[in-house]
Amino acid sequence: MAHLLSRRDLDFLLYEWLDITSLTDRDRFSAHSRDTFDGVLDLSSEMAGKLFAPHNKAGDQSPPRLGDDGRVELIDDVKTALDAYAAADLIAAAFPESLGGLDLPTTISRASMAWFQAANPGTSSYALLTTANANLLAAHGSPEQIDTWVRPMLRGDFSGTMCLSEPQAGSSLADITTKALPVGDGTYRISGTKMWISGGEHELTDNIVHLVLAKTPGGGPGVKGISLFIVPKLLPDGTRNDVALVGLNHKMGNRGTSNTLLNFGDGTHPVTGGTGAVGYLVGEEHRGLTYMFHMMNEARIGVGFLATAIGYAGYLASVDYAKVRTQGRPVAGRDPAAGPVPIIEHADVKRMLLAQKSYVQGALALGLYCSRLVDIEATSDGDERARTHLLLEVLTPIAKAWPSQWCLEANSLAIQVHGGYGYTTEFDVEQCYRDNRLNPIHEGTNGIQGLDLLGRKVVMADGAGLALLIETITATIEATPAGGAPAEFAAALRIAITDLAATTAALWADGNPAVALTNSSVYLQAAGHIVIAWMWLEQLIAVGDSAGAFYDGKRAAARYFFRFELPSTRPQLALLASLDQTTAQTDPAWFTS
Repeated sequence: MAHLLSRRDLDFLLYEWLDITSLTDRDRFSAHSRDTFDGVLDLSSEMAGKLFAPHNKAGDQSPPRLGDDGRVELIDDVKTALDAYAAADLIAAAFPESLGGLDLPTTISRASMAWFQAANPGTSSYALLTTANANLLAAHGSPEQIDTWVRPMLRGDFSGTMCLSEPQAGSSLADITTKALPVGDGTYRISGTKMWISGGEHELTDNIVHLVLAKTPGGGPGVKGISLFIVPKLLPDGTRNDVALVGLNHKMGNRGTSNTLLNFGDGTHPVTGGTGAVGYLVGEEHRGLTYMFHMMNEARIGVGFLATAIGYAGYLASVDYAKVRTQGRPVAGRDPAAGPVPIIEHADVKRMLLAQKSYVQGALALGLYCSRLVDIEATSDGDERARTHLLLEVLTPIAKAWPSQWCLEANSLAIQVHGGYGYTTEFDVEQCYRDNRLNPIHEGTNGIQGLDLLGRKVVMADGAGLALLIETITATIEATPAGGAPAEFAAALRIAITDLAATTAALWADGNPAVALTNSSVYLQAAGHIVIAWMWLEQLIAVGDSAGAFYDGKRAAARYFFRFELPSTRPQLALLASLDQTTAQTDPAWFTS
Protein backbone atom coordinates (compact mmCIF):
# COMPACT_ATOMS: atom_id res chain seq x y z
CA MET A 1 0.00 0.00 0.00
CA ALA A 2 1.36 3.40 -0.94
CA HIS A 3 -0.30 5.08 2.05
CA LEU A 4 -1.72 3.72 5.29
CA LEU A 5 -2.87 6.72 7.31
CA SER A 6 -2.43 10.47 7.07
CA ARG A 7 0.17 11.68 9.55
CA ARG A 8 -0.98 15.24 8.87
CA ASP A 9 -4.51 14.31 9.90
CA LEU A 10 -3.27 12.54 13.03
CA ASP A 11 -1.20 15.58 14.02
CA PHE A 12 -4.21 17.84 13.51
CA LEU A 13 -6.51 15.63 15.59
CA LEU A 14 -4.02 15.02 18.38
CA TYR A 15 -2.41 18.44 18.72
CA GLU A 16 -4.57 21.10 17.07
CA TRP A 17 -7.92 19.66 18.16
CA LEU A 18 -7.52 17.43 21.24
CA ASP A 19 -4.46 19.28 22.61
CA ILE A 20 -3.16 15.92 23.71
CA THR A 21 0.04 17.37 25.14
CA SER A 22 -2.08 18.85 27.93
CA LEU A 23 -2.25 15.31 29.33
CA THR A 24 1.40 15.72 30.33
CA ASP A 25 0.20 18.10 33.05
CA ARG A 26 -1.16 15.02 34.82
CA ASP A 27 1.29 13.15 37.07
CA ARG A 28 0.93 9.82 35.29
CA PHE A 29 1.99 11.29 31.93
CA SER A 30 4.38 13.96 33.18
CA ALA A 31 7.48 12.20 31.82
CA HIS A 32 6.17 12.67 28.28
CA SER A 33 6.09 15.53 25.80
CA ARG A 34 5.21 16.06 22.17
CA ASP A 35 8.69 14.80 21.34
CA THR A 36 8.02 11.41 22.92
CA PHE A 37 4.57 11.23 21.36
CA ASP A 38 5.98 12.04 17.92
CA GLY A 39 8.74 9.50 18.46
CA VAL A 40 6.19 6.73 19.05
CA LEU A 41 4.15 7.76 16.00
CA ASP A 42 7.25 8.00 13.80
CA LEU A 43 8.38 4.56 14.91
CA SER A 44 4.91 3.11 14.39
CA SER A 45 4.61 4.52 10.89
CA GLU A 46 8.04 3.20 9.94
CA MET A 47 7.57 -0.28 11.42
CA ALA A 48 4.06 -0.63 9.98
CA GLY A 49 5.32 0.24 6.53
CA LYS A 50 8.44 -1.92 6.62
CA LEU A 51 7.40 -4.98 8.65
CA PHE A 52 3.60 -5.25 8.56
CA ALA A 53 2.37 -3.90 5.22
CA PRO A 54 4.70 -6.00 3.00
CA HIS A 55 3.15 -9.32 4.05
CA ASN A 56 -0.47 -8.18 4.23
CA LYS A 57 -1.34 -9.82 0.92
CA ALA A 58 0.77 -12.88 1.66
CA GLY A 59 -1.06 -13.42 4.94
CA ASP A 60 -4.37 -13.11 3.13
CA GLN A 61 -3.37 -15.52 0.37
CA SER A 62 -1.65 -18.00 2.73
CA PRO A 63 -3.81 -18.00 5.85
CA PRO A 64 -3.10 -20.13 8.94
CA ARG A 65 -3.22 -23.85 8.26
CA LEU A 66 -2.90 -27.07 10.20
CA GLY A 67 0.40 -28.83 9.63
CA ASP A 68 0.87 -32.56 9.58
CA ASP A 69 1.98 -32.42 13.22
CA GLY A 70 -1.27 -30.72 14.27
CA ARG A 71 0.36 -27.34 14.77
CA VAL A 72 -0.94 -24.12 13.28
CA GLU A 73 1.41 -22.81 10.61
CA LEU A 74 1.71 -19.15 9.62
CA ILE A 75 3.98 -17.39 7.17
CA ASP A 76 7.28 -16.45 8.83
CA ASP A 77 6.74 -12.71 8.36
CA VAL A 78 4.01 -12.68 11.02
CA LYS A 79 6.35 -13.71 13.83
CA THR A 80 9.11 -11.42 12.57
CA ALA A 81 6.75 -8.45 12.67
CA LEU A 82 5.25 -9.25 16.08
CA ASP A 83 8.64 -9.91 17.66
CA ALA A 84 9.82 -6.49 16.46
CA TYR A 85 6.62 -4.91 17.77
CA ALA A 86 7.21 -6.41 21.22
CA ALA A 87 10.92 -5.54 21.18
CA ALA A 88 9.98 -1.91 20.59
CA ASP A 89 7.96 -2.06 23.87
CA LEU A 90 4.76 -1.21 22.01
CA ILE A 91 2.72 -3.91 23.78
CA ALA A 92 3.70 -2.49 27.16
CA ALA A 93 3.80 1.19 26.21
CA ALA A 94 0.53 2.27 27.85
CA PHE A 95 1.09 0.21 31.00
CA PRO A 96 2.55 1.59 34.24
CA GLU A 97 6.29 1.67 34.75
CA SER A 98 5.84 -0.79 37.61
CA LEU A 99 4.89 -3.40 34.99
CA GLY A 100 7.65 -2.46 32.60
CA GLY A 101 5.54 0.01 30.65
CA LEU A 102 6.09 3.60 29.61
CA ASP A 103 2.91 5.18 31.05
CA LEU A 104 2.08 6.33 27.53
CA PRO A 105 -1.42 7.83 27.18
CA THR A 106 -3.97 5.47 25.70
CA THR A 107 -4.69 8.08 23.04
CA ILE A 108 -1.14 7.87 21.68
CA SER A 109 -1.05 4.09 22.06
CA ARG A 110 -4.27 3.80 20.03
CA ALA A 111 -2.93 6.17 17.37
CA SER A 112 0.20 4.04 17.24
CA MET A 113 -1.76 0.82 16.82
CA ALA A 114 -3.86 2.38 14.03
CA TRP A 115 -0.77 2.40 11.80
CA PHE A 116 -0.36 -1.36 12.26
CA GLN A 117 -4.07 -2.01 11.80
CA ALA A 118 -4.04 -0.08 8.53
CA ALA A 119 -0.92 -1.92 7.38
CA ASN A 120 -1.99 -5.44 8.27
CA PRO A 121 -5.26 -6.19 10.10
CA GLY A 122 -4.46 -9.90 10.47
CA THR A 123 -1.04 -9.60 12.08
CA SER A 124 -1.89 -6.58 14.24
CA SER A 125 -4.85 -8.39 15.81
CA TYR A 126 -2.56 -10.72 17.79
CA ALA A 127 -0.97 -7.70 19.49
CA LEU A 128 -4.30 -5.95 20.03
CA LEU A 129 -5.81 -8.96 21.80
CA THR A 130 -2.73 -9.48 23.94
CA THR A 131 -2.77 -5.86 25.12
CA ALA A 132 -6.48 -6.04 25.98
CA ASN A 133 -6.00 -9.34 27.83
CA ALA A 134 -3.10 -7.90 29.84
CA ASN A 135 -5.11 -4.78 30.65
CA LEU A 136 -7.92 -6.86 32.14
CA LEU A 137 -5.59 -8.92 34.29
CA ALA A 138 -3.61 -5.86 35.39
CA ALA A 139 -6.89 -4.37 36.64
CA HIS A 140 -8.54 -7.45 38.16
CA GLY A 141 -5.88 -10.15 38.59
CA SER A 142 -3.97 -10.97 41.76
CA PRO A 143 -0.33 -9.89 42.15
CA GLU A 144 0.73 -13.48 41.51
CA GLN A 145 -1.38 -13.65 38.35
CA ILE A 146 0.09 -10.37 37.14
CA ASP A 147 3.63 -11.65 37.67
CA THR A 148 2.90 -15.03 36.10
CA TRP A 149 0.85 -13.98 33.08
CA VAL A 150 0.81 -10.23 32.50
CA ARG A 151 4.53 -9.49 32.57
CA PRO A 152 5.34 -12.17 29.96
CA MET A 153 2.57 -10.86 27.73
CA LEU A 154 3.95 -7.32 27.94
CA ARG A 155 7.39 -8.65 26.95
CA GLY A 156 5.86 -10.44 23.99
CA ASP A 157 6.75 -13.89 25.35
CA PHE A 158 3.07 -14.83 25.80
CA SER A 159 0.01 -13.80 23.83
CA GLY A 160 -3.61 -13.50 24.96
CA THR A 161 -7.14 -14.27 23.82
CA MET A 162 -10.71 -13.85 25.01
CA CYS A 163 -12.97 -16.94 24.99
CA LEU A 164 -16.64 -16.00 25.22
CA SER A 165 -18.75 -17.45 22.40
CA GLU A 166 -19.82 -21.06 22.12
CA PRO A 167 -21.19 -22.86 19.05
CA GLN A 168 -24.69 -23.21 20.45
CA ALA A 169 -24.85 -19.82 22.19
CA GLY A 170 -23.19 -17.32 19.87
CA SER A 171 -23.46 -13.87 21.43
CA SER A 172 -25.97 -15.03 24.04
CA LEU A 173 -23.60 -15.42 26.97
CA ALA A 174 -26.45 -16.35 29.30
CA ASP A 175 -26.62 -19.64 27.39
CA ILE A 176 -22.99 -20.72 27.64
CA THR A 177 -22.48 -24.23 28.99
CA THR A 178 -18.75 -24.27 29.73
CA LYS A 179 -18.32 -25.37 33.35
CA ALA A 180 -15.70 -24.71 36.00
CA LEU A 181 -15.43 -27.00 39.03
CA PRO A 182 -13.20 -26.20 42.04
CA VAL A 183 -10.86 -29.05 42.97
CA GLY A 184 -9.78 -27.87 46.42
CA ASP A 185 -6.28 -26.62 45.65
CA GLY A 186 -7.31 -23.15 44.50
CA THR A 187 -7.61 -24.19 40.86
CA TYR A 188 -10.63 -25.17 38.78
CA ARG A 189 -11.26 -27.71 36.04
CA ILE A 190 -12.74 -26.10 32.92
CA SER A 191 -14.76 -28.18 30.46
CA GLY A 192 -16.56 -26.94 27.37
CA THR A 193 -16.13 -25.63 23.85
CA LYS A 194 -15.40 -22.09 22.67
CA MET A 195 -15.92 -20.82 19.13
CA TRP A 196 -14.53 -17.93 17.05
CA ILE A 197 -11.41 -17.55 19.20
CA SER A 198 -9.04 -15.19 17.39
CA GLY A 199 -5.42 -16.10 18.01
CA GLY A 200 -6.58 -19.25 19.80
CA GLU A 201 -3.73 -21.44 18.57
CA HIS A 202 -0.36 -20.69 16.95
CA GLU A 203 3.38 -20.97 17.56
CA LEU A 204 4.09 -17.23 17.60
CA THR A 205 4.75 -17.06 21.36
CA ASP A 206 5.89 -19.40 24.11
CA ASN A 207 2.40 -19.58 25.60
CA ILE A 208 -1.17 -18.41 25.01
CA VAL A 209 -3.18 -17.01 27.91
CA HIS A 210 -6.87 -17.73 27.36
CA LEU A 211 -9.41 -15.75 29.37
CA VAL A 212 -12.41 -18.05 29.57
CA LEU A 213 -15.97 -17.43 30.72
CA ALA A 214 -17.46 -20.44 32.50
CA LYS A 215 -20.19 -21.21 35.01
CA THR A 216 -19.38 -22.36 38.53
CA PRO A 217 -21.74 -24.18 40.87
CA GLY A 218 -24.25 -22.10 42.80
CA GLY A 219 -24.22 -19.10 40.52
CA GLY A 220 -27.77 -19.34 39.35
CA PRO A 221 -29.08 -19.16 35.78
CA GLY A 222 -28.11 -16.66 33.11
CA VAL A 223 -25.12 -14.36 33.27
CA LYS A 224 -25.15 -14.20 37.07
CA GLY A 225 -23.50 -17.61 37.24
CA ILE A 226 -20.57 -16.69 35.01
CA SER A 227 -17.01 -16.52 36.34
CA LEU A 228 -13.74 -15.67 34.58
CA PHE A 229 -10.68 -17.91 34.42
CA ILE A 230 -7.12 -17.84 33.17
CA VAL A 231 -6.67 -21.04 31.19
CA PRO A 232 -3.18 -21.12 29.66
CA LYS A 233 -2.10 -23.29 26.76
CA LEU A 234 0.88 -24.36 28.89
CA LEU A 235 0.86 -24.62 32.68
CA PRO A 236 3.59 -22.81 34.69
CA ASP A 237 5.72 -25.97 34.76
CA GLY A 238 5.61 -26.19 30.96
CA THR A 239 3.08 -29.03 30.82
CA ARG A 240 0.49 -28.78 28.05
CA ASN A 241 -2.90 -27.90 29.52
CA ASP A 242 -6.05 -29.70 28.44
CA VAL A 243 -6.85 -27.17 25.70
CA ALA A 244 -7.30 -28.79 22.31
CA LEU A 245 -7.63 -27.23 18.88
CA VAL A 246 -10.69 -28.72 17.20
CA GLY A 247 -10.36 -26.78 13.97
CA LEU A 248 -9.63 -23.53 12.18
CA ASN A 249 -12.37 -21.30 10.84
CA HIS A 250 -11.84 -20.07 7.29
CA LYS A 251 -12.97 -16.47 6.91
CA MET A 252 -13.58 -14.29 3.87
CA GLY A 253 -11.38 -11.55 5.31
CA ASN A 254 -8.92 -10.81 8.12
CA ARG A 255 -7.54 -14.18 7.15
CA GLY A 256 -4.09 -13.64 8.66
CA THR A 257 -5.40 -14.11 12.21
CA SER A 258 -5.92 -17.72 13.23
CA ASN A 259 -9.54 -18.19 14.24
CA THR A 260 -10.29 -21.32 16.18
CA LEU A 261 -12.70 -23.75 17.74
CA LEU A 262 -11.20 -24.83 21.08
CA ASN A 263 -12.15 -27.67 23.37
CA PHE A 264 -11.36 -27.45 27.09
CA GLY A 265 -11.16 -30.89 28.69
CA ASP A 266 -11.39 -33.62 26.05
CA GLY A 267 -11.35 -36.58 28.44
CA THR A 268 -7.88 -37.89 27.63
CA HIS A 269 -5.50 -35.44 29.27
CA PRO A 270 -2.71 -37.21 31.26
CA VAL A 271 -2.43 -34.52 33.97
CA THR A 272 -6.05 -33.64 34.68
CA GLY A 273 -7.36 -37.10 33.93
CA GLY A 274 -9.93 -35.75 31.53
CA THR A 275 -11.70 -33.79 34.24
CA GLY A 276 -11.07 -30.52 32.42
CA ALA A 277 -8.42 -27.93 31.73
CA VAL A 278 -6.65 -26.26 34.67
CA GLY A 279 -8.05 -22.78 35.23
CA TYR A 280 -7.26 -19.99 37.67
CA LEU A 281 -10.11 -17.82 38.93
CA VAL A 282 -9.84 -14.12 38.24
CA GLY A 283 -11.29 -12.04 41.08
CA GLU A 284 -14.42 -13.43 42.66
CA GLU A 285 -16.79 -16.15 41.49
CA HIS A 286 -19.90 -15.07 39.55
CA ARG A 287 -18.45 -11.70 38.61
CA GLY A 288 -16.82 -12.91 35.42
CA LEU A 289 -18.90 -10.91 32.98
CA THR A 290 -18.16 -7.70 34.88
CA TYR A 291 -14.44 -8.36 34.55
CA MET A 292 -14.70 -9.46 30.94
CA PHE A 293 -16.45 -6.23 30.01
CA HIS A 294 -13.17 -4.49 30.87
CA MET A 295 -11.61 -6.34 27.93
CA MET A 296 -14.73 -6.31 25.77
CA ASN A 297 -15.17 -2.55 25.96
CA GLU A 298 -11.50 -2.02 25.18
CA ALA A 299 -11.79 -4.48 22.30
CA ARG A 300 -14.92 -2.74 21.00
CA ILE A 301 -13.10 0.57 20.72
CA GLY A 302 -10.22 -1.40 19.21
CA VAL A 303 -12.59 -2.83 16.59
CA GLY A 304 -13.76 0.69 15.82
CA PHE A 305 -10.13 1.69 15.27
CA LEU A 306 -9.52 -1.39 13.12
CA ALA A 307 -12.52 -0.56 10.93
CA THR A 308 -11.37 3.05 10.72
CA ALA A 309 -7.80 2.11 9.83
CA ILE A 310 -8.88 -0.28 7.07
CA GLY A 311 -11.32 2.31 5.76
CA TYR A 312 -8.62 4.97 5.85
CA ALA A 313 -6.14 2.78 3.93
CA GLY A 314 -8.76 2.10 1.27
CA TYR A 315 -9.65 5.78 1.03
CA LEU A 316 -6.03 6.81 0.48
CA ALA A 317 -5.60 4.05 -2.10
CA SER A 318 -8.63 5.31 -4.03
CA VAL A 319 -7.37 8.91 -3.89
CA ASP A 320 -4.03 7.79 -5.33
CA TYR A 321 -5.79 5.82 -8.05
CA ALA A 322 -8.19 8.66 -8.94
CA LYS A 323 -5.28 11.04 -9.42
CA VAL A 324 -3.53 8.88 -12.01
CA ARG A 325 -6.37 7.02 -13.74
CA THR A 326 -7.47 8.99 -16.80
CA GLN A 327 -10.90 8.45 -18.29
CA GLY A 328 -13.57 10.65 -19.86
CA ARG A 329 -13.73 14.37 -20.37
CA PRO A 330 -15.38 17.27 -18.53
CA VAL A 331 -19.17 17.45 -18.87
CA ALA A 332 -18.95 21.04 -20.05
CA GLY A 333 -17.05 21.83 -23.24
CA ARG A 334 -16.31 18.28 -24.34
CA ASP A 335 -13.69 18.13 -27.03
CA PRO A 336 -13.27 14.67 -28.59
CA ALA A 337 -9.78 15.67 -29.64
CA ALA A 338 -8.73 16.52 -26.11
CA GLY A 339 -7.15 13.84 -23.97
CA PRO A 340 -9.00 12.16 -21.09
CA VAL A 341 -8.73 13.74 -17.64
CA PRO A 342 -7.88 12.09 -14.30
CA ILE A 343 -11.09 10.70 -12.87
CA ILE A 344 -10.62 12.81 -9.74
CA GLU A 345 -11.87 15.71 -11.90
CA HIS A 346 -15.34 14.13 -12.21
CA ALA A 347 -17.99 15.30 -9.76
CA ASP A 348 -19.27 11.82 -8.91
CA VAL A 349 -15.77 10.58 -8.12
CA LYS A 350 -15.28 13.63 -5.88
CA ARG A 351 -18.55 12.69 -4.17
CA MET A 352 -17.28 9.20 -3.45
CA LEU A 353 -13.94 10.49 -2.19
CA LEU A 354 -15.60 13.14 -0.02
CA ALA A 355 -17.94 10.52 1.45
CA GLN A 356 -14.96 8.30 2.32
CA LYS A 357 -13.04 11.23 3.78
CA SER A 358 -16.00 12.25 5.93
CA TYR A 359 -16.47 8.70 7.20
CA VAL A 360 -12.86 7.75 7.97
CA GLN A 361 -11.73 11.09 9.39
CA GLY A 362 -14.92 11.43 11.42
CA ALA A 363 -14.47 7.90 12.77
CA LEU A 364 -10.81 8.50 13.60
CA ALA A 365 -11.79 11.64 15.51
CA LEU A 366 -14.36 9.66 17.53
CA GLY A 367 -11.88 6.89 18.34
CA LEU A 368 -9.25 9.35 19.53
CA TYR A 369 -11.84 11.33 21.50
CA CYS A 370 -12.91 8.15 23.31
CA SER A 371 -9.26 7.25 23.94
CA ARG A 372 -8.70 10.65 25.51
CA LEU A 373 -11.68 9.98 27.78
CA VAL A 374 -9.94 6.78 28.91
CA ASP A 375 -6.84 8.82 29.80
CA ILE A 376 -8.84 11.45 31.66
CA GLU A 377 -10.81 8.84 33.60
CA ALA A 378 -7.61 7.02 34.57
CA THR A 379 -6.03 10.19 35.96
CA SER A 380 -9.06 11.82 37.62
CA ASP A 381 -11.21 11.32 40.67
CA GLY A 382 -14.52 12.50 42.01
CA ASP A 383 -17.05 14.12 39.70
CA GLU A 384 -14.69 14.45 36.73
CA ARG A 385 -13.94 10.75 36.81
CA ALA A 386 -17.61 9.78 37.12
CA ARG A 387 -18.74 12.07 34.29
CA THR A 388 -15.93 10.93 32.01
CA HIS A 389 -16.74 7.28 32.68
CA LEU A 390 -20.43 7.85 31.95
CA LEU A 391 -19.76 9.66 28.67
CA LEU A 392 -17.37 6.89 27.60
CA GLU A 393 -20.02 4.28 28.43
CA VAL A 394 -22.54 6.00 26.16
CA LEU A 395 -20.09 6.48 23.30
CA THR A 396 -18.57 2.97 23.32
CA PRO A 397 -21.31 1.17 21.31
CA ILE A 398 -21.21 3.99 18.75
CA ALA A 399 -17.40 3.96 18.64
CA LYS A 400 -17.54 0.26 17.78
CA ALA A 401 -20.55 0.10 15.47
CA TRP A 402 -20.46 3.34 13.46
CA PRO A 403 -16.95 2.90 12.03
CA SER A 404 -17.58 -0.78 11.34
CA GLN A 405 -20.63 0.14 9.23
CA TRP A 406 -19.54 3.35 7.55
CA CYS A 407 -15.83 2.69 7.08
CA LEU A 408 -16.93 -0.55 5.43
CA GLU A 409 -19.04 1.65 3.17
CA ALA A 410 -15.92 3.72 2.56
CA ASN A 411 -14.19 0.55 1.39
CA SER A 412 -17.12 -0.19 -0.92
CA LEU A 413 -16.79 3.29 -2.40
CA ALA A 414 -13.04 2.80 -2.78
CA ILE A 415 -13.76 -0.25 -4.94
CA GLN A 416 -16.25 1.81 -6.95
CA VAL A 417 -13.67 4.53 -7.56
CA HIS A 418 -11.33 1.87 -8.97
CA GLY A 419 -14.05 0.59 -11.28
CA GLY A 420 -13.49 -2.94 -12.53
CA TYR A 421 -9.93 -2.93 -11.24
CA GLY A 422 -11.22 -2.51 -7.68
CA TYR A 423 -12.83 -5.92 -7.92
CA THR A 424 -9.54 -7.66 -8.64
CA THR A 425 -6.95 -9.03 -6.25
CA GLU A 426 -4.22 -7.04 -7.98
CA PHE A 427 -5.44 -3.94 -6.14
CA ASP A 428 -5.58 -3.51 -2.36
CA VAL A 429 -9.13 -2.24 -1.99
CA GLU A 430 -10.90 -5.57 -2.49
CA GLN A 431 -8.97 -7.06 0.44
CA CYS A 432 -9.73 -3.95 2.50
CA TYR A 433 -13.44 -4.60 2.00
CA ARG A 434 -13.17 -8.29 2.91
CA ASP A 435 -11.05 -7.54 5.96
CA ASN A 436 -13.45 -4.86 7.17
CA ARG A 437 -16.60 -6.95 6.69
CA LEU A 438 -15.83 -8.83 9.91
CA ASN A 439 -15.98 -5.73 12.07
CA PRO A 440 -19.78 -5.28 12.18
CA ILE A 441 -19.91 -8.83 13.59
CA HIS A 442 -17.20 -9.48 16.15
CA GLU A 443 -16.94 -8.08 19.69
CA GLY A 444 -20.71 -7.85 19.75
CA THR A 445 -22.61 -7.48 16.48
CA ASN A 446 -23.85 -4.04 15.53
CA GLY A 447 -27.34 -5.23 16.40
CA ILE A 448 -26.14 -5.94 19.94
CA GLN A 449 -24.54 -2.50 20.08
CA GLY A 450 -27.91 -0.98 19.15
CA LEU A 451 -29.63 -2.87 21.95
CA ASP A 452 -26.86 -1.78 24.35
CA LEU A 453 -27.12 1.87 23.38
CA LEU A 454 -30.89 2.20 23.43
CA GLY A 455 -31.69 -0.45 26.01
CA ARG A 456 -29.00 0.38 28.53
CA LYS A 457 -26.68 3.31 27.92
CA VAL A 458 -29.06 6.19 27.15
CA VAL A 459 -31.49 5.23 29.92
CA MET A 460 -28.99 4.36 32.67
CA ALA A 461 -29.28 6.37 35.87
CA ASP A 462 -32.66 7.80 34.79
CA GLY A 463 -31.28 9.00 31.48
CA ALA A 464 -28.11 10.61 32.85
CA GLY A 465 -26.03 9.09 30.05
CA LEU A 466 -28.03 10.66 27.23
CA ALA A 467 -28.33 13.91 29.17
CA LEU A 468 -24.55 14.11 29.53
CA LEU A 469 -24.00 13.37 25.83
CA ILE A 470 -26.46 16.09 24.82
CA GLU A 471 -24.93 18.49 27.33
CA THR A 472 -21.46 17.84 25.91
CA ILE A 473 -22.60 18.28 22.30
CA THR A 474 -24.49 21.43 23.28
CA ALA A 475 -21.29 22.88 24.74
CA THR A 476 -19.66 22.47 21.32
CA ILE A 477 -22.63 24.12 19.64
CA GLU A 478 -22.44 27.05 22.04
CA ALA A 479 -18.72 27.42 21.35
CA THR A 480 -19.23 27.65 17.58
CA PRO A 481 -18.39 31.09 16.17
CA ALA A 482 -21.33 33.06 14.78
CA GLY A 483 -21.79 33.32 11.05
CA GLY A 484 -20.71 31.18 8.14
CA ALA A 485 -20.87 27.43 7.60
CA PRO A 486 -19.93 26.40 11.17
CA ALA A 487 -22.90 28.34 12.56
CA GLU A 488 -25.18 26.74 9.96
CA PHE A 489 -23.96 23.29 10.90
CA ALA A 490 -24.24 24.01 14.62
CA ALA A 491 -27.89 24.96 14.14
CA ALA A 492 -28.53 21.71 12.26
CA LEU A 493 -26.83 19.72 14.99
CA ARG A 494 -28.93 21.44 17.67
CA ILE A 495 -32.08 20.33 15.88
CA ALA A 496 -30.74 16.81 15.58
CA ILE A 497 -29.95 16.38 19.28
CA THR A 498 -33.33 17.87 20.19
CA ASP A 499 -34.97 15.29 17.94
CA LEU A 500 -32.83 12.53 19.43
CA ALA A 501 -33.88 13.43 22.98
CA ALA A 502 -37.56 13.62 22.03
CA THR A 503 -37.41 10.33 20.14
CA THR A 504 -35.71 8.56 23.05
CA ALA A 505 -38.42 9.79 25.40
CA ALA A 506 -41.15 8.64 22.98
CA LEU A 507 -39.60 5.19 22.65
CA TRP A 508 -39.54 4.66 26.40
CA ALA A 509 -42.77 6.50 27.26
CA ASP A 510 -44.62 3.26 28.02
CA GLY A 511 -41.57 1.52 29.49
CA ASN A 512 -42.08 -1.47 27.17
CA PRO A 513 -38.72 -2.85 25.97
CA ALA A 514 -40.39 -5.01 23.32
CA VAL A 515 -41.72 -1.86 21.65
CA ALA A 516 -38.83 0.49 22.41
CA LEU A 517 -36.10 -1.82 21.17
CA THR A 518 -37.77 -3.05 17.97
CA ASN A 519 -35.77 -0.68 15.78
CA SER A 520 -32.71 -0.21 17.99
CA SER A 521 -30.38 -0.60 15.00
CA VAL A 522 -32.02 2.40 13.37
CA TYR A 523 -31.55 4.31 16.61
CA LEU A 524 -27.87 3.36 16.64
CA GLN A 525 -27.41 4.61 13.08
CA ALA A 526 -29.14 7.91 13.77
CA ALA A 527 -27.34 8.52 17.05
CA GLY A 528 -24.05 7.55 15.41
CA HIS A 529 -24.51 10.04 12.59
CA ILE A 530 -25.32 12.76 15.11
CA VAL A 531 -22.17 11.97 17.10
CA ILE A 532 -20.01 12.01 13.96
CA ALA A 533 -21.57 15.34 12.96
CA TRP A 534 -20.50 16.57 16.39
CA MET A 535 -16.97 15.33 15.71
CA TRP A 536 -16.94 17.29 12.45
CA LEU A 537 -18.20 20.46 14.13
CA GLU A 538 -15.44 20.07 16.72
CA GLN A 539 -12.89 19.78 13.92
CA LEU A 540 -14.28 22.83 12.14
CA ILE A 541 -13.89 24.91 15.30
CA ALA A 542 -10.28 23.73 15.55
CA VAL A 543 -9.70 24.60 11.88
CA GLY A 544 -10.92 28.15 12.47
CA ASP A 545 -9.57 30.54 9.85
CA SER A 546 -6.53 28.43 8.99
CA ALA A 547 -5.63 28.53 5.32
CA GLY A 548 -4.31 25.82 3.00
CA ALA A 549 -5.42 22.71 1.15
CA PHE A 550 -5.45 20.54 4.27
CA TYR A 551 -7.87 22.83 6.11
CA ASP A 552 -9.99 23.40 3.00
CA GLY A 553 -10.28 19.62 2.73
CA LYS A 554 -11.53 19.46 6.31
CA ARG A 555 -14.14 22.13 5.52
CA ALA A 556 -15.29 20.24 2.43
CA ALA A 557 -15.64 16.92 4.28
CA ALA A 558 -17.57 18.61 7.10
CA ARG A 559 -19.85 20.31 4.59
CA TYR A 560 -20.45 16.98 2.86
CA PHE A 561 -21.34 15.24 6.11
CA PHE A 562 -23.73 17.95 7.29
CA ARG A 563 -25.47 18.32 3.93
CA PHE A 564 -25.48 14.75 2.61
CA GLU A 565 -25.43 12.58 5.74
CA LEU A 566 -26.88 14.29 8.81
CA PRO A 567 -30.26 15.01 7.13
CA SER A 568 -30.85 11.23 6.93
CA THR A 569 -31.36 11.15 10.69
CA ARG A 570 -34.65 13.09 10.55
CA PRO A 571 -36.69 10.38 8.78
CA GLN A 572 -34.94 7.72 10.88
CA LEU A 573 -35.92 9.46 14.12
CA ALA A 574 -39.45 10.05 12.81
CA LEU A 575 -39.78 6.34 12.09
CA LEU A 576 -38.56 5.51 15.58
CA ALA A 577 -40.93 7.98 17.23
CA SER A 578 -43.87 6.40 15.39
CA LEU A 579 -43.16 3.17 17.30
CA ASP A 580 -43.39 1.25 14.04
CA GLN A 581 -43.64 -2.49 14.64
CA THR A 582 -43.32 -3.76 11.07
CA THR A 583 -40.32 -5.94 11.83
CA ALA A 584 -41.53 -7.20 15.20
CA GLN A 585 -44.93 -8.17 13.82
CA THR A 586 -43.54 -10.05 10.83
CA ASP A 587 -44.42 -13.75 11.04
CA PRO A 588 -41.43 -16.03 10.37
CA ALA A 589 -43.73 -18.07 8.12
CA TRP A 590 -43.83 -15.14 5.70
CA PHE A 591 -40.23 -15.83 4.71
CA THR A 592 -41.11 -19.13 3.05
CA SER A 593 -40.59 -17.68 -0.41
